[in-house]
Amino acid sequence: MTASLFLRNDAGRRGVPTRKSFEAWIASITELRRRKVEVNILIVDTREGRRFNREFRRKDYATNVLSFPYEPLPREKSRLKSARLLGDLVICAPIVAREAAEQGKRPRDHWAHLTIHGVLHLLGHDHETDAQARSMEALEIRILAGFGIRNPYE
Repeated sequence: MTASLFLRNDAGRRGVPTRKSFEAWIASITELRRRKVEVNILIVDTREGRRFNREFRRKDYATNVLSFPYEPLPREKSRLKSARLLGDLVICAPIVAREAAEQGKRPRDHWAHLTIHGVLHLLGHDHETDAQARSMEALEIRILAGFGIRNPYE
């Protein structure tokens, strides 16, 4: 896989992994092998995280990661199969740090999990039903294990 990553950090450098880490986490997703893809990641603070969640999900609080799959315009439908852009992730750095501390996880491990989780959403995975959740979680657990990261759901 060739992943082209646009990474913008509006939350400050403290505690945010390097571009190389994000690229490695994305590259580890088996479904992306043999594909050239583009992913945009925006790292935000709590205020911006809350604004994005309120505007796009109608929930008035900051959340850890939001996924926005690329949806082509009607005239672009014929190019969909060749589309490289998977979509955008918005990750709220203070929420990631807080959750990692509350859950007793290493911050870097939590960043890896949320990045992989978000990209899986871009690929169409979901956890709305129990069956979907079991499938998506199993995939996340397997990918994270490749980095020596323990099951985030335990």
